[in-house]
Amino acid sequence: MAADPTTSAGTGVFRRFREWLPARVDGRVIAAAWATLAVQVGIVGTGGLVRLTGSGLGCPTWPRCTAESLVPTPEMGIHGVIEFGNRMLTFILVIVAITTFLFVVRMRRERRDLFWLALGIGLYVPLQAIIGGITVLTNLNPYVVGLHYFASVVLVALAAVLVARVYAVPGPRVRAVPGWFAALAHITSALVLVTVVVGILVTGSGPHAGDGGAARNGLDPGVMQHVHSWPAYGLLAVSILLFIGAWRTPRAQRLVLWTGLLLIVELAQIAVGLWQARTGLPIILVNIHMVLAVLLVAAMTAVVMHLKAAAQVDGGRSAYAGSVEAAPTRR
Repeated sequence: MAADPTTSAGTGVFRRFREWLPARVDGRVIAAAWATLAVQVGIVGTGGLVRLTGSGLGCPTWPRCTAESLVPTPEMGIHGVIEFGNRMLTFILVIVAITTFLFVVRMRRERRDLFWLALGIGLYVPLQAIIGGITVLTNLNPYVVGLHYFASVVLVALAAVLVARVYAVPGPRVRAVPGWFAALAHITSALVLVTVVVGILVTGSGPHAGDGGAARNGLDPGVMQHVHSWPAYGLLAVSILLFIGAWRTPRAQRLVLWTGLLLIVELAQIAVGLWQARTGLPIILVNIHMVLAVLLVAAMTAVVMHLKAAAQVDGGRSAYAGSVEAAPTRR
């Protein structure tokens, strides 16, 4: 019985597509990982624009823009356009997530780390969109809005892990830095988390509610700004110690680079934070401050990801993550 030419052609196309997908980490996989990080940071910037321009209820319902229309109507003005535009960017996140997943699916046995990271990010994106919808349905409840922002913080961290892992040697990993340095790095991570969470509460108490009628969380914004500064300055002090300590770690880990980057982001974040507080919280500075917060998380994630290296490989040597050279394992 003759084979169905349509079925044969379809199978051939599928086979060619599968063979085209990467079987190892190549330029496409690396580009997809960086694109994942870029779009996750970018959505924070556009989401901040929605909030800071008072467009949070530009589309007053979800998932439709209005009860009768999927898209904004002319009567809704620029606020409807801004809010709807931000919603449309979710599709870019979905496209990038699907592309990244497809680029690692053939490596699911050899690189289970990349497979599960890509899958987790892909599943998290629609969850983040649902939380965004809940913020609209709750009339921009400040705590739900804060949760929506924190969801982006988690996604940026996962994307930063993905970027680090595409450069890493696969297989078991061991600590490649002294124990005191690893402990200091984890203390720094905890301070980053506290600083970001308190910053979310500060924003929820301030004037930028996303809509003129949206509620605030009831906390005193002046007091909260001071409370926010305490973990931020503590973070700066610990990060300076971390940067100094990085000079005593294996060069292949490049921790001088990553802790230096962390320090630069912190200094920029502090400078913008002081500037915005002294100039009445202009929206452009507040938006930059929001984006710098997730870049801070990404930089901290990079530091943590370089505390370990691949376990011993051929010749009894350990190939360190983020490096093309091999170096003796330091425990």
